[in-house]
Amino acid sequence: MCKDCRHQSTVTAGTIFDKTRTPLRVWLAAAWYLTNQKQGVSALGLQRVLGLGSYQTAWTMLHRFRRAMVRIGRERLKGLVEIDEAYIAITDRENPISAVRRKSHTNKIMIGLAVEILEPKGFGRIRLRQLSSDSKECVRQFIQDSIEPSAIVRTDGSGSYAKLHEIGYNHERNVMLGSEVPAHVSMAGVHRVAALLKRWLLGTHHGSVQPEHLDAYLDEFVFRFNRRSSASRGMLFYRLLQQAVVTDPLTYQDIIQSAAA
Repeated sequence: MCKDCRHQSTVTAGTIFDKTRTPLRVWLAAAWYLTNQKQGVSALGLQRVLGLGSYQTAWTMLHRFRRAMVRIGRERLKGLVEIDEAYIAITDRENPISAVRRKSHTNKIMIGLAVEILEPKGFGRIRLRQLSSDSKECVRQFIQDSIEPSAIVRTDGSGSYAKLHEIGYNHERNVMLGSEVPAHVSMAGVHRVAALLKRWLLGTHHGSVQPEHLDAYLDEFVFRFNRRSSASRGMLFYRLLQQAVVTDPLTYQDIIQSAAA
């Protein structure tokens, strides 16, 4: 309490831990378990490990951490960057925290992928985002948000990537139709990342992701992939908490309402 204005506050104010009724010791255990598991963890798995009373608590905790995995003001990709779109199939199963019972169905969602290509070999950082369509406007917005101008952008022959030089990019265009080189060879980066993403969603989350929350899962995959070479799991734990205390509060209702919008 401020001795002058008598305003009351806490050390968790302005962080993802704001107004939580879950002890901070449990939050720290959740952060450690989340970063210590190489393939991540589902909400049901976190509930079982921590002995949480409800699935909703575990689910909300994971979404708060996923919000913190996106660093404010992070640098855009540089150098040679491959760009492509891919479809992923996710099963929109009945939400365990929802009171509305409905049948499951599978959705095919388009996502944009951007992958830094290192020389002589290897991949750097990545960016992923759900795309509403493969229109030129939608794709260009993803490129401008993810890649620094003057970078070399390698794409296929899709018309969505036409005239990228007009917005400041050096465009390397590979037409796949009739080419003797398979697409997974000429653009190995985006194909490798797409395959890993699909395997991760299917293996860790059993392909059961609400479409409106998909971007949060993509953020987690990006966080993990971009730190895959870290020699210390403790450093991932440290980075996550470092970002958690500078990330704005997020409540369960915020998550639900943003998804509905």
